[in-house]
Amino acid sequence: MDVGTFQRRLLPRERILWSGIPAQGVLFTGRDMFLIPFSLLWCGFAIFWTYTATRQGAPLFFDAWGAMFICIGLFFVFGRFAVDAWLRRRISYAVTDKRILIMRSAPFFNFTSIDLERLPDIQLTGEGAERGSLRFGAAASSFGSPGGWSRGRYQSFGSWSPALDPVPQFLGIKEPSKVFDLITKASDALRSDRRLSPDS
Repeated sequence: MDVGTFQRRLLPRERILWSGIPAQGVLFTGRDMFLIPFSLLWCGFAIFWTYTATRQGAPLFFDAWGAMFICIGLFFVFGRFAVDAWLRRRISYAVTDKRILIMRSAPFFNFTSIDLERLPDIQLTGEGAERGSLRFGAAASSFGSPGGWSRGRYQSFGSWSPALDPVPQFLGIKEPSKVFDLITKASDALRSDRRLSPDS
């Protein structure tokens, strides 16, 4: 997707201030500090359990059951990164003087628009870094913290694939601090214009 894709969805007199795409390839997040060890333990235990059941002559059902959990474990260890990278190749971002735009072409088309006048909280990850993320909405809970696992946030697949997180965000974009400042200034300018407008 390119800027032309967004041009067709602009409002009258709306202009694009910035556009970009997520980081490509394998993308690690802070959640992986827990998810990677967990997935390795899951996969290792599934392999050990299946091997032990086979050596002891367990019925075929146990082999099939164990194989299913091994496949799940291998997906947690390797497959989820491939799926997430595939999804991020089909996402584009843009900031206009009125809105934040996120467009996804797969696995199903989705277009998200956030009005800068009603901008939610923004969490900046990677301030001062070459790449980082902007999250538009509630901060992600961490494992073991109030509102974390106990509330089921990390039971969703979005926890394993950042590209499927239901909270709108710019993942792994270049110069995240500059984009953050751009959004903040555009939002402030729009609100100031509204207050000065005679029709407001």
